[in-house]
Amino acid sequence: MRELLHKARAVFHDATAHPVRDSDPQPWCAGIAAIFLALLLLRLDVPGRIYFDEVHYVKAARVLLSMAKPINPEHPLVGKELIAAGILLFGDQPWAWRIMPALFGTLGLYAFSRALWLASQRRFATLAGTLLLATSFTWFVVSRIAMLDIFMASFTMLAMWMLAGAVRADRVGTARWRLALAGLFLGLALGAKWNALAAAALPGLAFLLLRLRRHGRHALLATEGAPIAGISLAEAALWLGTLPLLVYFATFLPAFFYETKAINPLRIVEYQGYMLRLQHSVVKHHPYQSVWWQWVLDSRAIWFLYENVEGAQRGVIMLGNPLAMWAGIPALGWALWAGWKQRRHDALATALLYLACIGMWVANGKPVQFYYHYLLPGAFLMACLGLALDALWRRADRWRWLAPATLVLATALFATFWPILSAAQLCCGKPSFQWWMWLPGWR
Repeated sequence: MRELLHKARAVFHDATAHPVRDSDPQPWCAGIAAIFLALLLLRLDVPGRIYFDEVHYVKAARVLLSMAKPINPEHPLVGKELIAAGILLFGDQPWAWRIMPALFGTLGLYAFSRALWLASQRRFATLAGTLLLATSFTWFVVSRIAMLDIFMASFTMLAMWMLAGAVRADRVGTARWRLALAGLFLGLALGAKWNALAAAALPGLAFLLLRLRRHGRHALLATEGAPIAGISLAEAALWLGTLPLLVYFATFLPAFFYETKAINPLRIVEYQGYMLRLQHSVVKHHPYQSVWWQWVLDSRAIWFLYENVEGAQRGVIMLGNPLAMWAGIPALGWALWAGWKQRRHDALATALLYLACIGMWVANGKPVQFYYHYLLPGAFLMACLGLALDALWRRADRWRWLAPATLVLATALFATFWPILSAAQLCCGKPSFQWWMWLPGWR
């Protein structure tokens, strides 16, 4: 008996000294990303012409290749440069216009999964969040159209991956190069579209507040403590503040060499004010415009396409997966509670990123806004929901089944809406769309 007790005590000691950890689901996340890309490539060249806002960005990419003059100057250049790269590599055709968004949408999805894993170290949360983003409707639809938003969002996710890795790193050198890459990606995200501004500012602000809380007036050069031991606030400001700005301004390099109306490099800062004025000059009412609370409620969709194309009625709707978007609202509340009460830094970070990104639009004075502006906040909401479902899955009670059931239902809804997410041939002609119009605002 004494020997059995001794063995039991030894087993207990080993279990507590070396707790079982979740294994990294990286191969599964890569598999989800690969399937996502395969689905993106189906009918990527349908419609075989410019549609919706491609009218602005494909034309801008064509002119950029000729270096003739500025076009679509209200937005920075990175997204248009990448669309132009697709045209340069594969020719001026629909598939080439959209291949870069598809590739970056897939890369952004994978980067999201790595960021969520490094932040949480929770297998179910990572897989759930990745699947939820892949089936969120919005990430899929915007990855199939030659617009700027997917480049902005994907570079942001690459930055989040590097930031989470820097916080998790066990060596200062590793943390340093990850911070440098994060700064590079944040600059490129801003260079694609300014919508990344809130997400780009939050990591540096968090670093500042944590160091001020610990070191007070000595915070600038102190290297001890969270979020990354061994990195001073001054160094973090270099990687997360100065570097993104330098990268952002460097993305304007082609504009310095336009044949007509080239941008003066010495007036590049002043040029940003001109861009802002152009963005705020669009005041004409648009039938698909919406406001932030409609995005949160998933109550206002945009039809990117709905017409007879190549001999069949087809549609592409910009809409959030209703189950995931609505379930994300209480999940956000849970993430804030878990971050505050349970010191769950992963939950708090995702919740604050969501609130910062949506808060930018609440406070924004831009007169005409659209649901695709919710792309980045919606992605962080899927991270909140993934973490909340993981907490539910780990409970040993009768409600545990809700976690996998939510994922199954979200995927089933993606399959249900697939025809009007992917420009598939609709069976019943022009009235076909009515089957999916569950809310009046989706029409």
